[in-house]
Amino acid sequence: MTPWMRTLHKWVGLLVGLQFVVWLGSGLMMGLLDPERIDGTAQRAPQAALPAWPAGTVSATAALRGARQPAATLDSGWLLGRPVYRLQSPEGTEVIDARDGHRIAIDATTALRVAQAGYRGEGMPSAPRYLEKSLETRAHPDPVWRVDFSDAQDTTVYVSAHSGQVLEHRTATWRLFDVFWMLHIMDYGERVDFNNPLLVGMGVGGLWLALTGLWLLVASFRLHEFVPHRWRRRRQLKVYAPGGTHLRTVAAARGDSVYLALAREGLNLPSNCGGGQSCGLCEVRVRGDAGKASASDRAHLAEARVKVGCRLACNLPVDGDLEIEVAGGAGLWSEHRATVVKVRAVTPFLREIHLRPERVADAAFQPGGYLQLHVPEYALPRSALWYPEAHRGDWAPLPLPDRLRNRAPVRRSYSLAAPLQASGGDLVLLVRFSPGWPEKKRHPPGRGSSWLYTLREGDALRYSGPFGDFALSGTAREKVFIGAGAGMAPLRAMIQQRLQEGGRERIHFWYGARTPRDCPYAEQMQALARQHPDFSWHPVWSGEDSGGVPRRVHDAVYEDLLRVHPDLSACEFYLCGPPGMLSATRQLLRTLGVADSRIACDDFKI
Repeated sequence: MTPWMRTLHKWVGLLVGLQFVVWLGSGLMMGLLDPERIDGTAQRAPQAALPAWPAGTVSATAALRGARQPAATLDSGWLLGRPVYRLQSPEGTEVIDARDGHRIAIDATTALRVAQAGYRGEGMPSAPRYLEKSLETRAHPDPVWRVDFSDAQDTTVYVSAHSGQVLEHRTATWRLFDVFWMLHIMDYGERVDFNNPLLVGMGVGGLWLALTGLWLLVASFRLHEFVPHRWRRRRQLKVYAPGGTHLRTVAAARGDSVYLALAREGLNLPSNCGGGQSCGLCEVRVRGDAGKASASDRAHLAEARVKVGCRLACNLPVDGDLEIEVAGGAGLWSEHRATVVKVRAVTPFLREIHLRPERVADAAFQPGGYLQLHVPEYALPRSALWYPEAHRGDWAPLPLPDRLRNRAPVRRSYSLAAPLQASGGDLVLLVRFSPGWPEKKRHPPGRGSSWLYTLREGDALRYSGPFGDFALSGTAREKVFIGAGAGMAPLRAMIQQRLQEGGRERIHFWYGARTPRDCPYAEQMQALARQHPDFSWHPVWSGEDSGGVPRRVHDAVYEDLLRVHPDLSACEFYLCGPPGMLSATRQLLRTLGVADSRIACDDFKI
């Protein structure tokens, strides 16, 4: 439940957090505005002393007889120096001249004179405008006459069309204040309801956010985290190869995760998130009782694998003695050296790197497998990144930092991009440069790709492997390869190997890129399609500037092949590329009824 709660907490927090910013900002601005300018004090005429009520006025009874509607209340007052009676009824207010008992209509001329009498300043009045309703006089039910004055504050005087009284003085400062008030109380219609559903809902959301944040805080801590590592009890962690061969027994502190315990012993399991439970690469299998699977395990591992005891090492605590199986076996502890013999930029941000290993590569280096490159600690100037002059226009806009840094050694996984027979025994990798988002302060450039893009011929590096179970099935079924980005690497190697083996089955390769310029090995794929009648090459462009109709690769596969294919159950599917493309393609294949056993997938988890 915790990952689901974290996700919901994050999005609710974003929504409520934005509103908190609006509340704070609008409250601050309302506090900074001058109250006298808001009230229009400088534009209000001083209240004159009222004269004594004159003799000889008609009686209140006579005034009531002159009214059109039965009055509920009667008040005496003044209108432009005239004594008047104001009679209020449910239909509105009527003004009766107290001298002769006649009804006074508040017309435009009268309203203009009242507005001028209530205004102080040098602004010239405009012609009065009659309004049945105005947002600026929302506290008053009467229709109004609006009189604008041409002063620095754009003052408006509102006169009641029923009573002839000045209802409001509104200024430019008041209107600005009113906008902030609207944002503050979240009443975007009438701007008066402090208990409107939006505000109440946001308050409930804030309370929920605080309570779930407290729960997540408590859930994220474990008692052992407050105990120093050296004081915790030691547990045995036995590591086996998938075949059952015992590889090593390591001492682990109680409470450590399996990922951390192995890392302390120099064994870095595959991971692109550093043990953050977000990539799903550090899979191990527990021998014996694996315990209840967590939400992270179920989110990243197939249900069938969860049932046989597979768990994420970064989420598996060492609470007692534990036995696990690790894919890759002893190869994870092994370390090999290789020399860079060739570097070639195949697109602006995809680079082919040829490595010549000190130890001759054997049959274990199959297409679909990957190496773990050991990326050292480094601090390099941006100028260490090199690229061909033809790609300068692509690299120049990247907001890269002046210094590229990796503060601790890490391992990064890269797939083999060619079979050994085609590369003369060299290990060929296809590396995509990850620029990060430094201008948004979200993530620095990729530590692995930044270092690899500084390598030149003759440089040495270390690696472990090969690893991975992404491989050809060995059957002669029709094959559909679907990829994008650096997913070209393993799919190209698999296709080359199968064609070299003399495979006669139908093979399709659909590859997505933004433009033809971003597509690696396009000429080689076209040449293979000409040489092998059973192989077809289908590049798909998604960029607006690609020269054609933009399409996503999984949409193109469906429209041009899958929806008209006579028997999808006879096909095998091999997928590799970015997570979004993989997720959409797998969902499409499931919708079409393709069994998971016919889908092989290499997920980069980045």
